[in-house]
Amino acid sequence: MSTHVDTATLHHWIDGAPDAAGSERFGEVTESATGQVTARVPFAGAQTVDRAVRSAAAAAAAWGQSSISQRSKVLFAFRELIHAHREELAAIVTREHGKVLADALGEVQRGLEVVEFACGVGEILKGDMTPGVSRGVDSYTLRQPVGVMAGITPFNFPIMVPMWMHPIAIACGNAFVLKPSEQDPSVSLRVAELWAQAGLPDGVFTVVNGDKEAVDALLTHPQVDAVSFVGSTPIARYVHETGSAHGKRVQALGGAKNHAVVLPDADMELAADGLVSAGYGSAGQRCMAVSVAVAVGDCADPLLEQIQERIAALKVGDGTGAGVDMGPLVSERHRARVAEYVDAGVAEGAKLLVDGRTLTVEGREGGHFLGPTLFDDVRPGMRIYDEEIFGPVLVVVRAESYPEAIALVNANPFGNGAAIFTNDGGAARAFEQDVTAGMVGVNVPIPVPMAYHSFGGWKASLFGDVHIHGPEGVRFCTRAKVVTRRWADPSHRGVDLGFPTAG
Repeated sequence: MSTHVDTATLHHWIDGAPDAAGSERFGEVTESATGQVTARVPFAGAQTVDRAVRSAAAAAAAWGQSSISQRSKVLFAFRELIHAHREELAAIVTREHGKVLADALGEVQRGLEVVEFACGVGEILKGDMTPGVSRGVDSYTLRQPVGVMAGITPFNFPIMVPMWMHPIAIACGNAFVLKPSEQDPSVSLRVAELWAQAGLPDGVFTVVNGDKEAVDALLTHPQVDAVSFVGSTPIARYVHETGSAHGKRVQALGGAKNHAVVLPDADMELAADGLVSAGYGSAGQRCMAVSVAVAVGDCADPLLEQIQERIAALKVGDGTGAGVDMGPLVSERHRARVAEYVDAGVAEGAKLLVDGRTLTVEGREGGHFLGPTLFDDVRPGMRIYDEEIFGPVLVVVRAESYPEAIALVNANPFGNGAAIFTNDGGAARAFEQDVTAGMVGVNVPIPVPMAYHSFGGWKASLFGDVHIHGPEGVRFCTRAKVVTRRWADPSHRGVDLGFPTAG
């Protein structure tokens, strides 16, 4: 149960400044390790969203005409500011989300890498040219900004996921309106201040806080040209359908049920390290967390023994504490949801080997803690297998062979990421080709691409055709235009009603 301390009232960021006008509804932001309410966050209605988008549209017109060198200068300054303030930013994330400080610093770093990619705007916006496609005629391509882009982002990576979007969008000449999660919005407001300090013109980066009302206003606003979303699959489907129906370009990344296949020849210590790290890091609140381990052949028992040894050594507590490995869940409501899944797993006959429901942290009894949880003998059809839990719950499924394991992985409706642990190069290569997932790891449990590749899943993990950040992110943030030009040449004068061909 949350308790109140002296709370701050947050704001939006519109036209280059804090903006608190017109908010009649508010949500509560808690410190996840204590359960204390630390801030009120205003929920934007349609009128506030309209005002924010109109400001962004006005700014986009000028920013889209800015020079490459001007944009690059701002991006490099922003990069330096994020780097200089990385510890401050990580501390904000830890306080509101709950992940341990080292994990939050890693999140800042992975976001910073996208900023660094975007700093090469001169390279990423280069088009192609073919001279002489016909006599005296040249043809070339341009990539031009979309206009106003909106980002709707989740609670689990409150700085990294937005930074997968807005640095590239801004580098490409767009204005960007961010609707962060209402559960941990403070870091986005601090990032807005840093953009302004870097010299970004007013209105090019905007933050509007809120819930579904704000989301719907962005999805239907006539001056929003593109929408990028990361969240659960049902909401991703809704965002894609609603935004597309209103003529917008939409990429909507949904949920996951990431599997890691462990073959008998794998290094079991490496596999156990990877599964525990990927299953319980950030309390399992990662779209690339491993939530299912598929143990092939006779490796399940030794693998489970090593996993349990590592779980027993984990320290759960306040993410700011020394030596803490795993922090709390983001909210009491989410903790209760995860606990319900554990209850369901027991009721449906899975073998509960480690139970995190009864964990308490001394001095943080009001925090949203649920300890690492481990199930064995899990089967398709159980809720803990079929549904995304988004918590520190790792389930183990046993398979007799590699074909059975790959069939199990591919039958799952999600296709965000998948991994295999093996020392067999042929098996690894077969897995890379066979698995129906957008991101694949070989002895790497969380195969999140670097900024110069793109992030995205398959099946119910992605709605839309384009992945996020990297080269595909650039394509999403720009429209292609092909120019065919010819300068005046007397030999080509005269009317010709035939279809133009090269000559």
